[in-house]
Amino acid sequence: MKKLILSAAACLMLFSCQNEQTESQNDSTNAITQRKCATQDVLEAQLKADPTLAIRMNQIEAFTQNALLTKRLVNGKVEIPVVVNVLYKTAAENISATQIQSQIDVLNKDFNALNSDYNSVPALFSGVKANVGITFVLDQVIRKSTTKTSWGTADAMKKTSKGGIAPTSPTTKLNLWVCTIGGGILGYAQFPGGASATDGVAIDSKYFGLSGSANAPYNLGRTATHEVGHWMNLRHIWGDATCGSDLVSDTPTHNDANYGVPVYPHYSTCTGTPVEMTMNYMDYTDDNAMYMFSIGQKNRMSAIFVSGGARAAFGI
Repeated sequence: MKKLILSAAACLMLFSCQNEQTESQNDSTNAITQRKCATQDVLEAQLKADPTLAIRMNQIEAFTQNALLTKRLVNGKVEIPVVVNVLYKTAAENISATQIQSQIDVLNKDFNALNSDYNSVPALFSGVKANVGITFVLDQVIRKSTTKTSWGTADAMKKTSKGGIAPTSPTTKLNLWVCTIGGGILGYAQFPGGASATDGVAIDSKYFGLSGSANAPYNLGRTATHEVGHWMNLRHIWGDATCGSDLVSDTPTHNDANYGVPVYPHYSTCTGTPVEMTMNYMDYTDDNAMYMFSIGQKNRMSAIFVSGGARAAFGI
């Protein structure tokens, strides 16, 4: 079993996924090699901005664990209205309606076990692979021209005072901001418990939806699947620590993040199940190498939608 005690710092994580990259004078020409997380920098900023967030995160975690123990999970359909906020300076950043819909389609496939690679889950994990059963509906697209070349991870894209777009009804709608984040960052999500004014997910326009072979290996829409998983209370599968805990009992303990396309089986040296679940959406593998959530992750996500849960307004 994974450890279920959170430190204040662990509770306060606002997840941010970043790539290691080959440096160049022009960020748009950087050769991306692998994902890397910039959580710590964002975490420190959030702690300074709102020291009470750790308390709220601990309360949400206590509620979640109680819901899991009592099997008080959402009963009924959860349908998530999605608002896509597009911030663009160039024509390429002003992504098409087709690309936007392709991302909604990917989310619906991945969260409903309809992705074509779902059957690629190895036999070892077939007993815990899950149909999460949450659907997404495109509610609105808001576009705004900007002079900014990049937005960073300080939530500027979510603030009109910074030239961004304020979230639309964030307690009942999932807001996605699509823009050039910069620094090789693919995207980041706000964990349940954060301020409504910044709630949602930011994703770089190059990695949003089925964005084309030029953006491989992050061109299959799985950055959004990963980040929406965080928005629904999932941690990284390695627990952001060597042999760390993701607070889910049916995912193996990982040594660390995995990158690229690991050859199966990939072994852990941590205590417990030796084979790592590298194909889980909450690892750091390439888009074509991640294709499952576990039952434990499904239950953890479901718990936030029940009455009294952090995102109960989305449930029925």
